[in-house]
This record gives sequence, C-alpha cells and structure tokens, in this order.
Amino acid sequence: MNFTWTAHRFAGGALALDVANSVVLRSDPGRRIDRFADVAAMDSFAAAANLYGAERERFGPLLPPLPENRNSLLALREATDRHFRTQVKNAARPDLLADLLEAIAAVLRRVANGGGDLTLDAATAHSALSLVANPEPDRLKICPNCEWLFLDRSRNRSRTWCDMAVCGNRTKAKRRYRRNKEGAQP
Repeated sequence: MNFTWTAHRFAGGALALDVANSVVLRSDPGRRIDRFADVAAMDSFAAAANLYGAERERFGPLLPPLPENRNSLLALREATDRHFRTQVKNAARPDLLADLLEAIAAVLRRVANGGGDLTLDAATAHSALSLVANPEPDRLKICPNCEWLFLDRSRNRSRTWCDMAVCGNRTKAKRRYRRNKEGAQP
C-alpha cells in the first residue's frame, strides 16, 4: 500500500506525540493500522518530520533510524503513548513513567553520539524526555475524533481536535448530518 505523510499526520505538536500517533485507530483492534509496520513508511516519516514536524527547527534534519534501532523506536513509541494517554486521563501511573524513561534510556544508549544529524529514534527520545521534564498536563489532550495525542498550544487552551481542518470538520459534518436526518423524520 502506498502511503504519504502529510501535515495532518504531524498535528501532535511534539515529535514524540507524532510518533505515538503513527498507529491509527489504536483502540480498535479490528481497524488498527500501524504505519511503522512498513519499514519504508518509518523511514519516510523522518523526511516528512523535517518538513511538517513542530520540532523540526529544534532537531534539524532527521535521519531514519538504523535498522538495528527500529525495535527500540517502536518500544519508545508504545511507552510514550501509554504514559501520556494515561496522564491525559489523570490517572497517576508511576510504572508507566518508569517504562517510558527506560525506553528513552534504551534508545539514547544505542544511538552513537558522533555529532551531525540526529536519527528519528534519538530525536523522539529527546522529545519524549522534554515532555516528561516540562509537563504541561492541561495542554496535553486526546482528539475525540481520531484519539490522537496532541498539545493544545492555543492561548486559552480551548483546542478540541488534533486538526480542525480534518477531525474538526468531520465531527461537525457528522453532527450536521444527524441534525438534518432527525429533522427529516416524520
């Protein structure tokens, strides 16, 4: 299947959240899609993050993870999702924080510190660590439409959807359809 990363796929506001959101329909096992199951998609994610990612200036050009580090990136992605999803729900789970910190440490231990461009896994680890070190729990949200994690950077913290142009419009269109359908009933 041919898949292209678009700006919408980087609506999380932090690289670690965008990586966590690479699993579509996470809570529906029958329809769940892991975009990183395809190695080419994982590699192209790094290039797309260079164009669309919120932290592209912070990290500079990202390189794909080395083949031997792909599993560490996947473990980090899952730990990131579990920890921050639970945090949004106001459930204190120190064990999930410990899992996330272990996944971050595992990635950072494996990544060579030779300077130059960062790999996707190293940048994701740094991004996740920044989210842990500088928590903004009232800004971290879950989109009610697609269930992606995102940072609400609006001034009054009233953002509802990960992306108004996609999820916001879909939700509003569904609401309008239901209202029109109910109004047409005799």
